[in-house]
Amino acid sequence: MKTQPPARSRVLPPHLLTLGAVCFTVFAWASAFVSIRSAGAAYSPGALALGRLLAASLVLVALLLLRREGLPPRGARRGILLSGLVWFAGYTVALNWGERLVDAGTASLLVNTGPILMALLAARLLGEALPPRLLTGMAVSFAGAVVVGLSMSSGGDGTTSALGVVLCLLAAVAYATGVVAQKPALSYGTPLQITTYSCLTGTVACLPFAGQLVAEVPKAPLSATLNMVYLGVVPTALAFTTWTFALARMPAGRLGATTYAVPAIVVLLSWILLGEVPAWLTLLGGLLCLAGVAVSRYRPRSRRAPAAPADENLRTDGHARPRDGYEPCGTGAPRKRQS
Repeated sequence: MKTQPPARSRVLPPHLLTLGAVCFTVFAWASAFVSIRSAGAAYSPGALALGRLLAASLVLVALLLLRREGLPPRGARRGILLSGLVWFAGYTVALNWGERLVDAGTASLLVNTGPILMALLAARLLGEALPPRLLTGMAVSFAGAVVVGLSMSSGGDGTTSALGVVLCLLAAVAYATGVVAQKPALSYGTPLQITTYSCLTGTVACLPFAGQLVAEVPKAPLSATLNMVYLGVVPTALAFTTWTFALARMPAGRLGATTYAVPAIVVLLSWILLGEVPAWLTLLGGLLCLAGVAVSRYRPRSRRAPAAPADENLRTDGHARPRDGYEPCGTGAPRKRQS
């Protein structure tokens, strides 16, 4: 009777799951900028934030019930509260408002200070290391973000306001603070729990904008409403869950550096979906962003330890050779050879 070999695990290796979660998050967040451009023309900043978070909350609560994950542990609640208030609510409203007062290039440049702040906060509060490779990659990516921002900027036509700059910087600070607050919470709760209850917290914080949302929905075109729903389902509900999944398995600073790929993907999506042909300077900035991410993510392969020298007392079957004058006897002590 043949014995079947043990079945191989059908689950992907952990590093591939983490990489897939990071890639999905980056692409989803990049697509959000394209959708915000459409929905933001019909909805005010607070109403758009509330509609997005309501759609996300419905999806996340449904997933939470399907997986039968209950309330988060007590140790995770502080991080959930802080993340929900400053990231899910504060970041969303500040960014929606700021993009109405500054051009897209300036907004992307200011918001891209977030990963730098995140790395510094993680090093100060969480004790994460700042290896030279990460700092170099972030510097290259930030230079690319500057190039993209300058190439997309509308120039000195008076469209950039001081309030818009402050709002975009507040969005960057809220983004970095929310991520650093989530990291310790993931030691107690699951990624789905942390994301769901953070989103619910942000939704409650945005309830004062409910009157604006109710008044604007009937007047908004269907495309704007669909984009608002998309923002809630994909870039918020799904992408924030995959983000927390990766955050539970990576340092916050290193994970934050991967979001520098967002400007490059936004340029590509705008080219494909909106027909906005990027200038060569924009393409150069996008390539710099991707190069910086590659540098920050690069991990040199560790050298294999030299193989241990073969023990001359070992036989090819793995058992010890008999010592002079002795031979093995079952599992007991060696006995004297018969001469």
